[in-house]
Amino acid sequence: MPESLQEESTPEPIEPGRFYRASAVFYFLLAVAAVIWIGLERGSVPIDLFFVPATLFGDIAWGLGAGGLILVLTDLGRRWFSPFAKLEERLRQMLVGVSESEAVAIALVSGFAEELFFRGAVQGSWGWVWATLLFALMHTGPDRLVGSWTVFALLAGALFAGLTLMRETILSAVIAHSFVNAVNLRRLASPPETRHTDQ
Repeated sequence: MPESLQEESTPEPIEPGRFYRASAVFYFLLAVAAVIWIGLERGSVPIDLFFVPATLFGDIAWGLGAGGLILVLTDLGRRWFSPFAKLEERLRQMLVGVSESEAVAIALVSGFAEELFFRGAVQGSWGWVWATLLFALMHTGPDRLVGSWTVFALLAGALFAGLTLMRETILSAVIAHSFVNAVNLRRLASPPETRHTDQ
């Protein structure tokens, strides 16, 4: 790794469990905000926002398929696009001290909470464009390196928005989002001796 990258992105090691707890609290609050927003907007939180029994298997299939497509694009970006590879190294350093099981738990909770908020609440009230833009802005920061994450989030958010519009529930988007996060966060949190076998 170039020295310049090492100098600009070497955060302090995270106390074991701290990142996990902070993430759990954040995503819990995000989900609560979504439920309040939807409740105020619609008078209640309808069950068919989450799934419709008649389309359940189709929703699951679309979610897994979309998640698989994003994972393929993520792998290509990591291999062929230098800023994306550097961003992954930054994220890997942020996950120091996080176990693989904690990473998967964060992935599942974040996938549900973010989709409930952005697709369930924001998209339901303001439309898919605002939901996609705000989702991308959530995945940004002052560092230019983070810009590739913002672009990735913009594209992924548009796909999640499309799934929600097409399937008329957030289930496919939740599955796709959680699937992508689970695979990527588990890989980034894995020990170095096991990580190289996945690449």
